[in-house]
This record gives sequence, C-alpha cells and structure tokens, in this order.
Amino acid sequence: METAVKAERPVWQNASGPQPRSSEHSQEPGKSLAARPSTAIVYCEGNFARVDGKTANGLVRHSQAYRILSVVDSDHAGGDSGQILDGTPNHIPVFGDLETAVTHEAVIPDTLIYGMAPSDGKLSADDRRVVLDAVSLGMNIVSGLHEYLSDDAEIALAAKSRNVSLRDIRKPRNSKDMRLFDGSVAKVKAIRIAVLGTDCAIGKRTTATLLARELNAQGIKTVLVGTGQTGLMQGAKYGVAMDAVPPQFCCGELEGAIVAASEGEQPDVILIEGQGALSHPAFCTSAFILRGSQPDAVILQHAPKRAHRCDFPNMAMPDPADEIALIEAFATTKVIGVTLNHEGMTDVEITAAIKEHARNLSLPVSDALSRPAAHLAEIVLSAYPRLRPMPVAAAL
Repeated sequence: METAVKAERPVWQNASGPQPRSSEHSQEPGKSLAARPSTAIVYCEGNFARVDGKTANGLVRHSQAYRILSVVDSDHAGGDSGQILDGTPNHIPVFGDLETAVTHEAVIPDTLIYGMAPSDGKLSADDRRVVLDAVSLGMNIVSGLHEYLSDDAEIALAAKSRNVSLRDIRKPRNSKDMRLFDGSVAKVKAIRIAVLGTDCAIGKRTTATLLARELNAQGIKTVLVGTGQTGLMQGAKYGVAMDAVPPQFCCGELEGAIVAASEGEQPDVILIEGQGALSHPAFCTSAFILRGSQPDAVILQHAPKRAHRCDFPNMAMPDPADEIALIEAFATTKVIGVTLNHEGMTDVEITAAIKEHARNLSLPVSDALSRPAAHLAEIVLSAYPRLRPMPVAAAL
C-alpha cells in the first residue's frame, strides 16, 4: 500500500493510471491498467463543456485509467454530462458540489480529478478548499495544474495524514534523468502521424483518440502518444506532458516516448497528440512536437466558427490553408487531411463546411464527433493504402 505523497513524472514506457491507495490495485510498470479502474469524481466548477473544462470534457468522453462516476459543476447541476457536452446521454451525472457527488455513491470514490485547465495553471482559493475536503474524505487527488499540489505544504501534510496520493501530471522528473534528442526516432518503422491544430483547446486529443480507436478496430495496430495532461489522465500508455519539460529536453523526451511505443507495441501507426498551434505565438509545443516526432504526416484540426484564438480576442483565427503551408514549410512532412471542430455549427453548416474545406484545400475533410469514425480512418488509409487490411480471398 502506498503511503507517501507522490508526484507523477513523465514516462516513456508507460503513462500510468492512478496512484494506488488502500482500495486500489497497484500496477507494475509497463503492464496494462488494473482490471478494476479507480473510481473518480471530476471537479470542473463553472467550466464543464467550456474551453477551460477540456480535461473534464475529455475524461467524460473517454477514460481507460478511471471509471468516471460524476462531474461537479453547479452551473449544470442535475444534468447528464453526455447530454450537456455532446447531446447524447452517458449516464454520468453532474452535481452542484463535492458533498452531493460523494453522498450519491455507496462508498467514497477513490479519486478526485481536477478537471480544468485554466490559462494561469493555478488553483483558486475555492478550488483549494474542495481539494482539501476531498483529501479529508480519503480521496486521492489528480491534478494537471502547473502549480504542483505535492509541493504545497498544507495539502501535502493533509494527504500524508490521510494516507492518500497527490498525482501532479505536469510535474517533470529531474532534468538529470531527461533525454536529449538523438535521432533514434528515424529508426521507428511505424507511420508517425501528428494531429495538430489551428488553436489550443480545439479537439486535437479527441480526434486522435477516436482515430486510434477506429484504426485498431479495423485491425491496424495503432498507439496514441499523449503530450498533455488530459491524455495522460485518460490512460495513455506512452507520453509526456510537453509543456512541463524544459525546452532543451522537449524533443528528446517526446522522441523517447515514441521509440518506447514502437519497441513496446510494434504498431503499424503511431499517432502523436498535438498541443497549441504552430502559428500561435503563445505556444511553442507544436514546434517541439514536429521536431521531436519527425512525423510522416499531419492531420490538422480546425474550428470554422471560432472567430479568434482562445483567450486572445484580438487575435483572429488563421486560415487552415495558411497553417498547412506553415507546417509543411517548418517540417519535412505533409498534411494529409483536415478534421473539424463543429462548435457553434448546425448539422447543415457542418456538411457545407466539410465540402467547402475539401474543395479549397484539395484534402479529405471530416468532423471527428458528428461524422462516422470510419471517415477519420479513411484520411489515413487514403494517404497510406498499404495499411488497408488485405481481403481474406487475396490473403489466401
């Protein structure tokens, strides 16, 4: 049983699931997640189904590492999180406060996940009280903030007294243990595809997750390498929180994760989750992802109705054609398709946007959530027809 307060470190071999507590199963490095996923409440006060709630949004849609029981957000109390987020019930309720969410369960859940990604990366006073309340109940805490809970004297002492863990997704390991880029990614045999975007919080991770699931369902072995807090929380087996790594090590750390995925899984395709946007002056992670992964191809995510960059009302969204040109000039790669984020769009508008972007860009275009996942896979299969499963008759 784990008793110490621990901070999660970026890993190459496995981005592990929740830290064990007395009611959890521990996990051997490199092995699959425990048979019984840890139960979790996702705290997302005032931000669920919004941009800053992207961690909660992602966990509600997909989580291997945790069984999500409920979401806390008083703005949507009494609702169904799937209905609120995507218009389809998922039977994960939303409660107005932590106490109500906990008392709804027969036993106290294992974990509280901080499900927000505020631009300042810090814990508010109200949120701090919720974290301490959860610790007092004996719940582990998972956080993707830039402010590390394990470094907070009060929270760390409370966690130690209750024998629970603090998992800081973005807390990097010591720089002496980090690796520099050495070019070994060039020896990876799998096709490497980065899912980039024209802005932050635009759906790159969701598209990559759905694409990986569909390719695997079609018999094309695919591994998704996570590069952000949410993907690692969801249970990505390989990855590193890129925005928490010192710049000189970013390319090498990502390269290490990709090489480990290649050696550990022998996949046909490795998808690399994107961060930010190459053209966005507030982010440098897209550049590191392109350099560190050396992708064979890129899929670009774009939101046609988004007028300006997130948190930058005076910064207009780029034209996807310009972003494609920038990506292909910056790296030796090619954009093979475009996926849309349909925020603020009707189904008729989505259909029109798909046709318009396909015509203007001369690329296959789909919408990751409103159109069949097979359309996403077809973007990859059209660019790499050798991946298509061989018909049974031909195989004989």
